[in-house]
Amino acid sequence: MNENKVTLLAGYKPKASEEYMGAEQLEFFRQKLFQWRNELEEESQQTVNNLKGEVRDVGDEAERATRETENSLELRTRDRYRKLLNKISKALDRVDDGSYGYCDETGEEIGLARLQARPIATLCLDAQERWEIRQKQMS
Repeated sequence: MNENKVTLLAGYKPKASEEYMGAEQLEFFRQKLFQWRNELEEESQQTVNNLKGEVRDVGDEAERATRETENSLELRTRDRYRKLLNKISKALDRVDDGSYGYCDETGEEIGLARLQARPIATLCLDAQERWEIRQKQMS
């Protein structure tokens, strides 16, 4: 973990004029990732509670079918959250080991705007585009 804890001023936003992935920027993204993780965990728990609290054998066939469809959607959402939580944990590991904010493929800066939009990004835009082209070619 980070030994020299940084305290951010209220409303702090990373700026291009600062040292890229300096202590303040790393702390900003650490907090952003923790907050996102907490929100997803809370929503996941609500999903579990909703599914547990449901009475299964009430209603006619159409109502049961609707409920099953809703449950299926909730389970897919929960699976998506599980995958996101895994990516968030890996991003937090990268914050701690100092590799956060740098492209896994090229080692170049991912960029502040991209990380603010997608804090779990592991590729710079060029590498991401190459990856997407390869995925399209394989399908």
